Amino acid sequence: MQHLKLYQKGKIVFLFFAVTAILTAACGRLAYLMIVQSDYYGKKAQALHERERSIKAARGKIVDRNGIVLADNRSVCTVSVIHSQIRDPERVIAELAELLELPEDTVRKRVEKVSSIERISSNVPKETGDAILARQLEGVKVDEDYRRYYPYDSLASKVIGFTGGDNQGIVGLEVRYDDWLSGKDGKILTMTNAYGQELEQEGERRQEPVTGNQLTISMDCNLQMYCEQAAQKVMLEKNADEVSVILMNPQNGEIFAMVNVPEYNLNEPFTLNVETASDLKESEKQDLLNQMWRNACINDTYEPGSTFKIVSTYAAALNEKGMTLATTYEDQPITYDNGAPVNNASGSFNGTTTIRTAIRNSVNTVAVQCFEDVTPELGLKYLDNFGFTTLAHGTEADTDANGNVYTDANLPTALGGLTYGVKNVELCAAYAAIANGGNYIKPVYYTKILDHNGNVLIENNSVGRSVIKETTAYLLTSALEDVVQNGTGTACQLDNMAVAGKTGTTDAYNDLWFVGYTPYYTCAVWSGYDGNQKIPEGDARNFHKTLWRKVMNRIHQGMEYKDFEVPDGIEQISICADTGLLPRVGCPVT
Repeated sequence: MQHLKLYQKGKIVFLFFAVTAILTAACGRLAYLMIVQSDYYGKKAQALHERERSIKAARGKIVDRNGIVLADNRSVCTVSVIHSQIRDPERVIAELAELLELPEDTVRKRVEKVSSIERISSNVPKETGDAILARQLEGVKVDEDYRRYYPYDSLASKVIGFTGGDNQGIVGLEVRYDDWLSGKDGKILTMTNAYGQELEQEGERRQEPVTGNQLTISMDCNLQMYCEQAAQKVMLEKNADEVSVILMNPQNGEIFAMVNVPEYNLNEPFTLNVETASDLKESEKQDLLNQMWRNACINDTYEPGSTFKIVSTYAAALNEKGMTLATTYEDQPITYDNGAPVNNASGSFNGTTTIRTAIRNSVNTVAVQCFEDVTPELGLKYLDNFGFTTLAHGTEADTDANGNVYTDANLPTALGGLTYGVKNVELCAAYAAIANGGNYIKPVYYTKILDHNGNVLIENNSVGRSVIKETTAYLLTSALEDVVQNGTGTACQLDNMAVAGKTGTTDAYNDLWFVGYTPYYTCAVWSGYDGNQKIPEGDARNFHKTLWRKVMNRIHQGMEYKDFEVPDGIEQISICADTGLLPRVGCPVT
């Protein structure tokens, strides 16, 4: 009996200590949760009863080099409903359908959907949003939002691009610099009870949005506007499908104007700018929209014609092959390696011809012979240095599905007969390198990025590289001045400024070019027809020169006259125009 009592007593003591230990551990854990982890679990509990609504951030502005706003924001609203807070669903459905001009069935589906928050409509005009707020509809939320707005409608549309319904960039600069232009959204935080109903006494907490950064582009709004108007007028007069104009500063690579007419309305980017059939399929419309949005100056390639002779052939010949503008070739019938004849545009041959004369009169036979002496491999190397990115080098990237390998290291490249063609902006930049004393600068599309407080985040300082000697650049400029003064480019002479430039026309008259420069600006004009159609005979084959002259005359109004500077190392002597040698009696001197 005594033994049983001791056993019972021991059991009670054990249970006492066990319970004490459990209670102590529980109290310790509770203290840990209440003191050490109080913030963590407090936030978790708050999150369970906190409803979050987004406040859209304003997108950063796009401004031109003079601060003129090209892309801005307009205040709009987003209308949403919170199902658990709606007291009179029929009234909400009727009034939202009326004010938002939406089908009642559409509104009903969204209002009756059981969810924490359901969006009814976005991009609602602020006046409509204010009218909805004035109705004091329980469960209806009207939140501030922004919609992209373009003050000049179609100005530089294919350069600037546009945004989608969520205010994210779709094409153009809007998508290229989307990370910089996009702001940081804010939040509206409200507390709810267990039934999802907002607690009015708790009010709202706001985390303010941060506006996106401002993008300052190199474009000059006024120059762009004039170039567009001139290009549009010419395009309509000559029934061309497309005309492009690129204007850049050769000293720093900044693009002052980039025109692709016809442009489109940035505020209505899904409205086609051409007439279409009434039964147009959706897929066909999308193809037309993609084509309308496309910036041909930087995305599409074209055969450059005779403009290419300067950068493919003569730059290398004068720069490192010991040739001069007085070096002569025989302008006579010749063939390519495959036996195809090399034809001159004039249809005639004139015997001994200097490089200067060949450039002035755009003699194809001389360019091909010179390119052969330069070697296509060296010519291709120079073209790479001039910034061309679409050339074929015989690599895996230039191999088609049938195993055919393509390369531009061949004689037709001298005349612009390329596998893929070149981009307009790259041809303009190559000529700008010659205008800049042989120093190539990659085209610059923006100059700086500012934060929402006006602080400079990025300054886009251009960096150049030497592609040809300064003396070589001057010799090419001198020959290109002859083109404008006495050769194929006389229609491009300006009233008040020295001009150097080169015409270009493909064999089938699919593309028309004039690329030229003054001591101030470089400008490239291209025109053609969709689907590589042949340009009709007559004045239509010369209007690109007229457009170039018209644009550049206007741009240079009031500017001080300048000649191209002659660098050290240039020696000028008279030669015989027939032989390229020192003149003899009876020899025409040049």
